Amino acid sequence: MAERVVLHVGLMKSGTSFLQEVLHTNQRVLRDQGVLFPSPWRRQVQAVRDVIGHGDGDQAPLDDDGPWRSLVSEVRRWPGTAVVSMEFLGPRGPTKTRQILAELAPAEIEVVISVRDLARTVPAMWQETLQNRGTWTWDEYLAGVGAEDRSTPGPGRAFWHRQDAPGITEVWQESAGHDRVVVLTVPPAGAPRTLLWERFASVVPISGEGIDLDVAANPSLGLASLLVLQRLNQRLGAMAEPLTPAQYERVVKRLLAKRWLAGRDDDPRLGYDAAWVAERGDRDLARLQELRPRVLGDLEELRCRPVPGHDPHDVTAEMRLDAALDAVQQAVVAMARRPERFGSDADNSAG
Repeated sequence: MAERVVLHVGLMKSGTSFLQEVLHTNQRVLRDQGVLFPSPWRRQVQAVRDVIGHGDGDQAPLDDDGPWRSLVSEVRRWPGTAVVSMEFLGPRGPTKTRQILAELAPAEIEVVISVRDLARTVPAMWQETLQNRGTWTWDEYLAGVGAEDRSTPGPGRAFWHRQDAPGITEVWQESAGHDRVVVLTVPPAGAPRTLLWERFASVVPISGEGIDLDVAANPSLGLASLLVLQRLNQRLGAMAEPLTPAQYERVVKRLLAKRWLAGRDDDPRLGYDAAWVAERGDRDLARLQELRPRVLGDLEELRCRPVPGHDPHDVTAEMRLDAALDAVQQAVVAMARRPERFGSDADNSAG
């Protein structure tokens, strides 16, 4: 078994994609330093989904040849430190967290919980929702999240299940031991891009020598593009035969959103500033301070500050039309230049 396992459990939208990209890009350098990052990362996603859905209470048992046990077997064969990073692990209950930790025993386990201030997290989570078939408007989303209602399906339950930083920290502390849980704070806007990695690397630890930090960023969408995507999701959801999850992931999320709509230079950014989120952020900060976790960074970085940008009501119909036409243009060019992927002229017989 690996002598040590660093289990990075999120939270969502807390720089996880950046850290995972750096780990994946530098896996050979990491191995030379005695650090294993099981790759490809998609394999970690499948493994985590496997262990979340199996082996607990009324769940079916884990298959010894399944994704999770296969990942654990690789970790067992590694003589040094292994890093597993998957944000779906964060919001698990006590029974599941104990099960996951037992599967990785007897290795020494360090649980890392990366946390971002709520003022930046709320807009980022709405964007993430829209890139996963969500249809809530910004106003609907804010109303649900602000009500903090977890009793019924909706934005409140979806958000706070994944973003209750003190609650998630407390569960992992109780399961892994207080001294085995580290809260990693995401630096504020304007901080060096490398700072989050440097903090994470210090807990593994990973030397900076030879590490390439020039990795692809998780692309974000401008406000007009988000509004187009939200309306498109409504239409797709009303179809008699909706897209399958795999079809939506491949075409809408990966191509339309992350490739064709992301990074439009003239697309205004979503801003956010509200008294309630600052108050809730202060309460979460106070609860975290009471839990006294080990901290990489500074808990004060979780205090909310206004996020500059625009409100959806500022976006005109013409701006939304431009975003939609940009996406259509890119789709047309891609289909014309990649006939082997999208179908060739020979596929179209004369009428």
